[in-house]
Order: sequence, then structure tokens, then C-alpha cells
Amino acid sequence: MNKELMEALEILEREKEISKDTLFEAIENSLITAYKNHFGKADNVKVEIDRETCDYYCYAEKEVTDEIDDPVMQISPEDAKEIDPKATVGDIVRVEIRSKEFGRIATQNAKSVILQKIREEERSVIYNQYFEKEKDVVTGIVQRYMGRNISINLGKADAILNENEQVRTEHFRPTERIKVYILEVRNTPKGPRILVSRTHPELVKRLFESEVTEIKDGTVEIMSIAREAGSRTKIAVRSNNPNVDAVGACVGINGARVNSIVDELCGEKIDIVNWDENPGNLIQNALSPAKIVAVFADPDEKTAKVVVPDYQLSLAIGKEGQNARLAARLTGYKIDIKSETQAKDAPGFRYEDYVYDDEEYEEDYDGAYEEEAYAEESDAEEYVEETDG
Repeated sequence: MNKELMEALEILEREKEISKDTLFEAIENSLITAYKNHFGKADNVKVEIDRETCDYYCYAEKEVTDEIDDPVMQISPEDAKEIDPKATVGDIVRVEIRSKEFGRIATQNAKSVILQKIREEERSVIYNQYFEKEKDVVTGIVQRYMGRNISINLGKADAILNENEQVRTEHFRPTERIKVYILEVRNTPKGPRILVSRTHPELVKRLFESEVTEIKDGTVEIMSIAREAGSRTKIAVRSNNPNVDAVGACVGINGARVNSIVDELCGEKIDIVNWDENPGNLIQNALSPAKIVAVFADPDEKTAKVVVPDYQLSLAIGKEGQNARLAARLTGYKIDIKSETQAKDAPGFRYEDYVYDDEEYEEDYDGAYEEEAYAEESDAEEYVEETDG
């Protein structure tokens, strides 16, 4: 029996990741509970289990007394001498208890205590396992739709992808494997409640960390990220090694690295630009692939005025203002974009003082990874009218 018990504990430890010490404590507590249910109290009961052999010894500590008021707590000198010949009045003797003497109800209660402890420990192990993965990306399998929410199986637990954390353009089928970002892990009486997201900007960041070796080892650093889930993401990267091109490392050979991330995000476009401590240069990079004539940035007010060639205005603003909006989030600056014609007519806007040199102006900026054409001129004109440029 002891050998079978040890094998059962080893199986539980291996499959449920519950330590044997915890299971031994559960068995000890269950025996004490059974004694209490059988005799009414268990204040004087002790249980000792050998961790190596699974041999256990259950006993009650009773006081030797001539007048017995409580048979559970006291024992007569005659009975005490049968256990210990040297026992005298006032001594404490250990009276062995055989678990076979417990009634059926007491035994069932003891079984319930053990099972309850196993369930609690199993939930605790799962909670700790996923709590460590909070703010990280994991792979899950789409289980089913629960109204507008989606149940995602992560292996040992199910996660919930709420409607507001879903990308509207994404549609998944049951059994489909997807990557999700763990937002929060809550410990509830029914087990861990895991909330995940497909829209969080950190999802893109974590995907780059797992795909790009240079980011994982710290050679390349992601400094900022702006995302409109399902449509486009801009990230600014910096290299800590002068011999490593940050943008090139993220794009990969023939775009292999960034393409794998784009595929995981169901075709979402990703622009990768170089980070610059100079806010003017950073804003110029963030607005790529549009060419910039002049940038005036106010670090105190966190505002910037940008001048672009007339024919580049729609490219700088982007479809429905998306390029300008993402650039503003990426840099943290409120960006006012004007064409050269608009800038010349604006009072007090001397962009001539901030014009970049001809070589930089003429050179095509290659810091962004583009696969999709930007807005039509009509979209940009409509945006300019709504925002006054």
C-alpha cells in the first residue's frame, strides 16, 4: 500500500507539478480531520509521515489521570502502563490511532480534504505559471466564440480575448493557432482568469524581441512604438553598436524578419525608422517616407512645425491622417504639417532658417519598411481642411 501511495504521489508531482511535501501535508490534515469527525475533537492528535517510505503514525497525546472526565484527552494509569510501563499520573502518553477504526463518513471527509487540497494547489500552480508570463506573448489555440469574446486555450488554462482587445479586421477559426499578449492574470476561486490582447502595442514589440536576435541581446533597442491595430505600426529603433544597422537588423534579409511579424499580425503594415535624440531629426524620420524641407521642434511645448514640398503633403499626412497621427504618437510631439506654399503664407513661420541641406533633402530616406501606397490627394486635402493644416 505504501509503495502504491508513493507512486501515486510521484505521478501527481510530475503531471500536476504539485510537490510531494504539499501532498504529504494534505494527507496529514485529512487524517486529523477524520479523527475529529469520528471523536468530536482533534486538539491532541498528531500525524507523522515518513517522506521516504510513506509509513505513517497517527497518535493522540493523552494525560494520565485517576479521574477521567474526557476519554479523548485523558487516560487511566492502568491503560497508560500498557503503553508505557513508566507512565505515572500527570504524564503525557502517545496512544496510537488506527485509521481503520474511522467510520465511513469520516473516511469520505478525509478523502474530500485531500482532493480539495490537490485542486487548490493545481489552481495555484497554473496561476503562478501564467502570472510569470504577464506582459509577455504566448501562443494559444482558438477554442470557441463566447458571444463577441473569444476563448483561447493556452495549454493548461483558457484565456479570454475580449471584443475591445480584438482587431476588427481579424477573423479566426476554431483550432487556429495565434499569438496573444497577456494583459492580466487574476486569481479567482474558480481558477486563474487570464485576459489577453491582439491590439496592444507591446504585442508588436514582443514579436520583434522574439524574432530579432539583436533586440533580444540588447544590440538594438526599441525606443518607441505607435500602433493602429490592424492597419499600421511605426517603431523607432536605435543601435548600441555602430557596426550594426538597427533598421536593417529588424527588417532582415529580403524583409524576412519583418515579414514573419506582418504575417502573424494578418497583414498589418510596419514602418521601422531610426531613433534620434534630436527631436527634429526624429520627427523627420517618423514622417518617412515623405521628404521634409524644414522642421522646427519646441521641446518645452512638445510641439513641432514641419514643412514639406507641395507634392509630398498627402504622403506626409497619410490616408485619413494616419501617417501624421502615428508620427505624433511615436515622437510624443504635436506635429503641424504645412506645404511650402502654406508655410510661406503663414505669418512668423520662417522655415528658411531650418531647411536641411540639399543632399539630405534629395536623398531618399530608406529607414521605413513600406509595402502599401499612401493616401490619394483628396484624402489629404480633406484632412487639411478639417485640421487647418
